[in-house]
Amino acid sequence: MVIFARAGYRYPADITSYYWLITRTFTMHILDSLLAFSAYFFIGVAMVIIFLFIYSKITPHNEWQLIKNNNTAAALAFSGTLLGYVIPLSSAAINAVSIPDYFAWGGIALVIQLLVFAGVRLYMPALSEKIINHNTAAGMFMGTAALAGGIFNAACMTW
Repeated sequence: MVIFARAGYRYPADITSYYWLITRTFTMHILDSLLAFSAYFFIGVAMVIIFLFIYSKITPHNEWQLIKNNNTAAALAFSGTLLGYVIPLSSAAINAVSIPDYFAWGGIALVIQLLVFAGVRLYMPALSEKIINHNTAAGMFMGTAALAGGIFNAACMTW
């Protein structure tokens, strides 16, 4: 109170001003955080949708149609691939210093998942036919490889 008295402030106004300043600062912090969350979240959702579209166009089989027809192998492969993309995308959201940085790492994660698919196809050339023919083991292997690639990709994104 001695400091406030020297500056010419009165006690009740000092407390009110201080409370208002703290409340406003806290509110602005919450709004800034909400804005950053919204930006990263909705950009992330858009990148996931773009990834699913690109991935389903690059693969020889139509995952969406196979899943609608109750193909477990396609569901396992596509689910593993989705998780294999979302995990590094989440790591990018944590570590990105800006929105363009987030986009760049999302693009890298997309390329890595496409490379994982190409690698599994080198190992198993008839992968698409096996998934179309309900070969659960092939779908599980593809999904697990995509998930492993995504986990490794996310681990490498930390700096």
